[in-house]
Amino acid sequence: MTKEVVILTRPLNFVNYLSRPDSSALLSQGETVALVAFFGPLEVKPQSLRIDRACFEVNFRPKTGIQTVKDRFKENSIKSICETALLSALYPRTSIKLTVLELENRGGFEACAINASCMALLVSGISMKYTVAAVHCIVDKKGEIVVDPNHRQAKDAIALFTFAFDSVDKNLVACNTEGKFNMAQYNDCQILAKSASEKVFQFYKEEIRKIHENDEIVGF
Repeated sequence: MTKEVVILTRPLNFVNYLSRPDSSALLSQGETVALVAFFGPLEVKPQSLRIDRACFEVNFRPKTGIQTVKDRFKENSIKSICETALLSALYPRTSIKLTVLELENRGGFEACAINASCMALLVSGISMKYTVAAVHCIVDKKGEIVVDPNHRQAKDAIALFTFAFDSVDKNLVACNTEGKFNMAQYNDCQILAKSASEKVFQFYKEEIRKIHENDEIVGF
């Protein structure tokens, strides 16, 4: 099987794009765009109160219409991945919320939304165990692996993968798949996605460094 390695699209990020949330991140990966708003820690409703950790909620809003079953799956996936990265035990009896808006979906939206969510959490200053980098890749009809495919390339996909890795040990945090593939293809995709995730982690570092540099300039 031949493998085609495509350089991960350089994400475009606008932090604190919204004024009302505690923090926000507008992230564009290729033609796919996600906007995430962060709220918290907030006062929690009595029915959601947890004495040992914060109540973490994610609300996914599709571009048009109401939530579908697939949208609910995306919402739960983003929630479970981000929740494992949070040190929610430091914020008992509070609520932490993420609102994820689908502005444009031209493929790989789940990975884009996870990365945008991680950026919003980072900018908020909330304590985290690690950051998470998500990478989308496909296997096309020719058996070639394409990392971060564009809309045209995604049309030829017979299998789709979204991998998420942590920043500490670079372990696989989560993987969502769709389509038909064999174990060799899965392993090859995971290796290429793990390599590409380093670019996402580097992107986080550069963006946070810019924010702190701007804060120093304003403070001075």
